[in-house]
Amino acid sequence: MKMKSDINDRVDIINLVDAFYKKVQNNKLIGPVFTDIAKVDWVHHLPKMYDFWETILFGKAIYKGNPMLTHIALNQKAKLQTEEFETWKGIFFSTVDELFEGENAEIIKQKAQSIADLMDFKVNRPNPQVMIKGK
Repeated sequence: MKMKSDINDRVDIINLVDAFYKKVQNNKLIGPVFTDIAKVDWVHHLPKMYDFWETILFGKAIYKGNPMLTHIALNQKAKLQTEEFETWKGIFFSTVDELFEGENAEIIKQKAQSIADLMDFKVNRPNPQVMIKGK
């Protein structure tokens, strides 16, 4: 059996992102969020995700955008629950593990965990203004 390599360059990022989003689109829980609610234009979205993960993993400042604002806006259309974020992470981790192994593979999973958990917190935390008024 051939040993898997680590995530070493943009080509590896592209392979990971493409495989991951194919699974996302077919997932019964989060697929509709991407296709029906966000109406993702994959031709436009995927290159942004290549840039995003290349920036996150390799520190190349090529990604432009604010994913937090995008997800907060999406949460106004369809409530993103912790279950959706957990599903996203599960698909991401399993895709990384299927394709790669090594230090960068572990790092990208840690980064994905942190990003997803932060987004989950930001979209699902109680509104601090409401809490202040409720005193």
